[in-house]
Amino acid sequence: MATELSARRSGIFVALGANLPGPGGTTPLQTCQAALAALAGAGIRVVARSSWYSTEPVGEPGQPWFVNAVVRVETGLGPEALLAALHRIEGRFGRRRDRHWAARTLDLDLLDYHGMVRDPGAGDGAGAGPILPHPRIAGRRFVLAPLAEIAPDWRLPPAGPDVARLLAALPLRPEVARLPQPADFLDERPQDD
Repeated sequence: MATELSARRSGIFVALGANLPGPGGTTPLQTCQAALAALAGAGIRVVARSSWYSTEPVGEPGQPWFVNAVVRVETGLGPEALLAALHRIEGRFGRRRDRHWAARTLDLDLLDYHGMVRDPGAGDGAGAGPILPHPRIAGRRFVLAPLAEIAPDWRLPPAGPDVARLLAALPLRPEVARLPQPADFLDERPQDD
């Protein structure tokens, strides 16, 4: 049992989001679904996916609402290579990085990599690469709600509060609402091994 709980707390977690039409006019949900397939093509296996959520935008006012989800993945890629692969996938779906908090066709964020804690800018010897866990994860209801669905035992690395406590500490705004799921939703979701 301890091994099973440990596996559920750790792992590699990626957030998906979009609030602009993708290439060819795809809806944000369709873009996120296509991004899931693109992950597999990059050697990133999705082993669990949350429901899809409709979320109020944070930052720049006047944007359309986002579609968000969180996935747990398995890959042989290290954190730097994984982040680079996520950025390449974003680029294929038209992501532009010209303004912070801007609306986007696709956003893929590396949230947690097996509980690794690193900040390349803090002189911890990590070198270049992603800050882990994601530096704003604890303040993002649109990430924590779907994360809690697939990893209810997850804790903020290295030994922080669990996801339920993080969610309880946040204000109710910005709003996050679970989208209705298709009848075959459970059949399409990857299952934990």
